[in-house]
Amino acid sequence: MNPLTRIAMTRAPASVVIVRLLVGAVFLSEGIQKFLFPDADGVGRFGRIGIPAPEILAPFVAVTEIVCGAMIVAGLLTRLVSVPLLVVMCVAIVSTKLPVLLGHTVWGFSLPKLSQYGFWSMAHEGRADFSMFMCLAFLIVAGGGRWSADAILVPCETAFDSRKAA
Repeated sequence: MNPLTRIAMTRAPASVVIVRLLVGAVFLSEGIQKFLFPDADGVGRFGRIGIPAPEILAPFVAVTEIVCGAMIVAGLLTRLVSVPLLVVMCVAIVSTKLPVLLGHTVWGFSLPKLSQYGFWSMAHEGRADFSMFMCLAFLIVAGGGRWSADAILVPCETAFDSRKAA
């Protein structure tokens, strides 16, 4: 079985579409906003946080979020395109939530002005990031589900036919 078939095949239920639509819509929207509001969400924000080369990385992340978000909505190569978004979420958590947890600048990532710092403040500030992280991990494990482009490309009956595996 070729690697693309292995990545695309899914036996997950159709209800996975709910998680896919949520995750895909969030990333698609966030990527678009990085272009629409560059000072608040794109290059300007990346610079304030301490991300190096914000004029290069902000558009790169935006395009990644738009393309991968749209592919997740469609359920196309769901597992594969969840991986770069998981990397984006890891960077977001380290660069924006770790300073809040520790209460000081970490590895050049700036500390935002908040009324309090520590675990509970970080948990509050990071709730969407942690939710997206866990949803992406779920999609990597489950795949796109029965209502996805992946299921159309690699039908379950074909992918799991024991006669073909022998």
